[in-house]
Amino acid sequence: MVTVGEVTAVADPADLDLAVALAERADQPSTWYGLGRRAAGPLAIVVVRGQRGFDAIARGRLPSWGAGLAVPRARVVAIRADAGDPFQILRHELAHVVLHGAVRGRVPLWFDEGYAAVAAGEFGRLAALELSLGVALGKVPSFTALNAQLRASSAEASTAYGLAATAVLYVARRHPTGSAEPFLERLAAGVPFDSALVLSTGLTIDRLEEAWQLDVKRRHGIGLWFLGTGIWIALGGLVVVATWLRRRRDAPRRAALDQGWVVELPAEEVAVQDGTSEPEPLDRAT
Repeated sequence: MVTVGEVTAVADPADLDLAVALAERADQPSTWYGLGRRAAGPLAIVVVRGQRGFDAIARGRLPSWGAGLAVPRARVVAIRADAGDPFQILRHELAHVVLHGAVRGRVPLWFDEGYAAVAAGEFGRLAALELSLGVALGKVPSFTALNAQLRASSAEASTAYGLAATAVLYVARRHPTGSAEPFLERLAAGVPFDSALVLSTGLTIDRLEEAWQLDVKRRHGIGLWFLGTGIWIALGGLVVVATWLRRRRDAPRRAALDQGWVVELPAEEVAVQDGTSEPEPLDRAT
């Protein structure tokens, strides 16, 4: 265990250097989406390896694919050293700590995880939406269903995190300033989440959900999916079909070639193969 400023690093000896490096990063103030520049404050960072070690800390609160855990009230962050970029995981978990340290009251899971994804710059999760045919076909979940998907299988959660991030960004865009700051300032002042939404976006939670779903369908509809991803799948399928058709067309010709053609060799080559004469050397002495 090593203390760096206000952050304590906890790890087995083999991972202590990594834990200290993470603690040094966490101890530095940083700029957070909609919250400005601030430090995470007093914190303990625990670095573990393997599913068993992580489960011992998570205690069933996260699915098996989880790589990081933040418990803001306890001021604890746990990170798996063998589950991706630990510094990227740290940024995501610190975003949870900073958000809960800044606002008063509870926020729904979709906003909590969406904020962390945006604040950590996890654009890969947003890009995952471009690969989701389900989203392209208009299958956008409700906020309640989204909360469940965030704790579902790894594949389902990947899309859910991207959707949660778009919801947070949509809340910001609904304000005349296009910023998340007014909404987060209201939460920091103790305004309940649903009331802060109405004051910042002009929409109740139900109306916001409907408007966000329509926005996602517009931004990630089947047309855009086809242009961004589906066209390559379609082209790949055409190549496969064309190859199959050509092989089928050429099958009779290949069968005819396999009937055993007789190739007549020159007399001198026949003599060499029969052993009746010796071949001339490739290099002649002069």
